[in-house]
Amino acid sequence: MQIDLATHSARISEPADGLPLPRRIWAIAAISFGTSLFVIDGSIANVALPTIAAELGIESGAVVAVVTLYQLVLVMALFPFASLGDRIGHRTAYQIGQAIFLVASAAALLVDSFGELLLVRGAQAIGAGMALSVSAAMLRQVYPARQLGSGLGINSVIVASSNALAPTLGGLIVGNGDWRWVFCAAVPFAVISLLLGRALPDPKPRGEAIDWIGGVWSAVSVGLVIGGLELAIHGGLMPVGVASMTIGVLSTVLLVRRERKRTRPVVPVDLIGQRVIGLSVLGAIAAFVASAALVVALPFRFETGMGYSPTEVGLLILPFPLTLLIVAPLAGWLSDRVLPSLLGIGGMALAIAGLLAMAFLPATAGWTDIAWRLVLCAAGFGFFLAPNSRLIIGEAPVDRAAAAGGLLSTSRLLGQTLGASMVGLVLALGLGLGPTPLLIAAALALVAGLCSVVRLRTT
Repeated sequence: MQIDLATHSARISEPADGLPLPRRIWAIAAISFGTSLFVIDGSIANVALPTIAAELGIESGAVVAVVTLYQLVLVMALFPFASLGDRIGHRTAYQIGQAIFLVASAAALLVDSFGELLLVRGAQAIGAGMALSVSAAMLRQVYPARQLGSGLGINSVIVASSNALAPTLGGLIVGNGDWRWVFCAAVPFAVISLLLGRALPDPKPRGEAIDWIGGVWSAVSVGLVIGGLELAIHGGLMPVGVASMTIGVLSTVLLVRRERKRTRPVVPVDLIGQRVIGLSVLGAIAAFVASAALVVALPFRFETGMGYSPTEVGLLILPFPLTLLIVAPLAGWLSDRVLPSLLGIGGMALAIAGLLAMAFLPATAGWTDIAWRLVLCAAGFGFFLAPNSRLIIGEAPVDRAAAAGGLLSTSRLLGQTLGASMVGLVLALGLGLGPTPLLIAAALALVAGLCSVVRLRTT
């Protein structure tokens, strides 16, 4: 333990780097507006789905593709674009991604069919993926090394705030105007981010050959696995979905064998092979699955199982994002001063306690009974995720920062997708309104906590 503390102290007391003030402030603002842009765009469409289905004459099950296609393309794009960003420069990739998003958003106003809408969403996801793949790498360049945890904590607040804003903003647009404007709602954030873009770290292209084969192979493999999962659980095509996932897993195995031989692989197997980063990635996926399962399962339990109205359900869940807004920056600040693994262990202990308490929530529970359990869960996830992210980004070599950022974003999106799919499967089995989803989430939180324990013992 003494060696670990000494190492951590040395790491956080490195000489100041990052961007000078006040340029750093403008760069943080540019990245914050960009982050809000893509988080809002990823979730704002949910409230418009019934209206879109009615106007375009699409079945309710099929219209969900507006959301799932966006998520799928986004996950497919992260690793290839992170590799591309290393070669053309992070700021260049970030701003090209925003420009693609702006063009696709303008095209959304001209949509007249479901097929056109899916093309627009795919294009928006490509732009978002290109920008998100390098955003964490730029944060590492913006903040001094000793303040990286605080920076990631602030970024977590931006993500949580944007997630909280998206449903309200989407509801206002759909209730007072054309649903097509939902897909343009985040455009002002893109414009502001681009205007502030000169403050971002200067692009440092490497001039290396782009590995097109690895990039396409990576995207196809991820698409087969995640797309197959969606088809099996939500698409009602179990045999096709299983076949797709099987082919995707085999393709991934072959791709990893190829990437191990490369100096700068598209799929960052070199980073995953580092014990601290590998354990942090595994812990991140487990924690994101657990938190997504909680957020997706509770509305069904409150509304269908306990009889609350949709409006009441929104208010009941509010303590979760509000607590994250407070805890995330605090956890990030602490991770610059306390061992992130210790924060992760404590965080997951809180999360497990909260999840178990929520799993056995009495059927007659009132608002306060629900609120303190959600505060406990949110505090636990908040104290785990920001310090864990600091390790993934901070432990990677500087020249692999974009790959580490892609790895972090992929962990988050993969975890959220798996969490939602798990709840869908449990609901289909008739177990979704009871404690089962939350017990599974608690088990996954235990996995995340154990990753922190093992990481602490090996550093």
